[in-house]
Amino acid sequence: MRNKEEKISIIGAGSWGTALALLLAKKGYSCSLWGYNKGHLREIAEKRENGRYLPGIKLPENLKVTDSLEECVKNSSLVVMVVPSHGLREVFKALIPYLAKDVKIISAVKGIENDTLLTMTGVMKELLQKKGRGDIETGVLSGPSFAREVADGVPTAVTIGFPRLQTARDIQKIFGTETFRVYAGRDVTGLEISGSFKNIIAIAAGVCDGLKYGLNTRAALITRGLAEMKRLGVAMKADPATFSGLSGIGDLLLTCTGDLSRNRTVGLKLGQGKKLQQITGEMSMVAEGIKTTASIHDLAAKLGMEMPILEQVYNLLYKDKSCSLAVEDLLTRELGVE
Repeated sequence: MRNKEEKISIIGAGSWGTALALLLAKKGYSCSLWGYNKGHLREIAEKRENGRYLPGIKLPENLKVTDSLEECVKNSSLVVMVVPSHGLREVFKALIPYLAKDVKIISAVKGIENDTLLTMTGVMKELLQKKGRGDIETGVLSGPSFAREVADGVPTAVTIGFPRLQTARDIQKIFGTETFRVYAGRDVTGLEISGSFKNIIAIAAGVCDGLKYGLNTRAALITRGLAEMKRLGVAMKADPATFSGLSGIGDLLLTCTGDLSRNRTVGLKLGQGKKLQQITGEMSMVAEGIKTTASIHDLAAKLGMEMPILEQVYNLLYKDKSCSLAVEDLLTRELGVE
């Protein structure tokens, strides 16, 4: 993008999509925010506030709100996908006809598609190829970044990755502010695997907290969770160094320990004895780790990989295993070498 008159589209009007739209609009870019719920969008437009997900944060006038994908995406130089992972395919397929010739696409979605086991950029590339638009560059934004804190201007650091480093550098400049530091990288696979897997470990960390285990337990869980995450990433040709960076250990620490973490909240309530259906019914936002656990469980099986923490979280969510038994089974596994 050459100047701030060029248009940026944000697809997804939840907390993270709104926070990114706010950040870009405050920098002076012409931004359009799309969402599927017309009533919610009408309320945002009238009150200039996303009261459902980011109450108390006023949105600038140069941020337009629309329920039309065509209106939102047409003539945009940059499209940022921020819809839940299970809905990305449908939404992205619908907007492809409206994409400009030289557009760049960023996924800020942390998940793996259930049926295909593709990452979000994998889904987008597949759909673009089918429509003869395979030349469009796709990348990812990932790192420790609670939406509320970004919207409040709390200092935050993330990574933007594209296969072509120069593209990552160009878009790095678009997002960067005095409080939102952006690093550029090329390891798209590593950024997506770490950004997805950390939500699973956060559920496990929440379970431990819900069972009132101590800080020793949480530290051990995070460390061994990082080892599982890294093994999967390396098996998928990711750069091992990525897992020591912002999207790896950085986001893992935030999501496993922060009170704003939806996935940790799911685990916390499981540990306190609540059933998953009750927990999700009480939540207004999506905890990506629930669906991602099923995806990565299938992916690990496909690759023939043993992942004890992943296995126990899967059993908790999809086989109604008790939390205390899951922890016991982890602790009584055959002793090994780190």
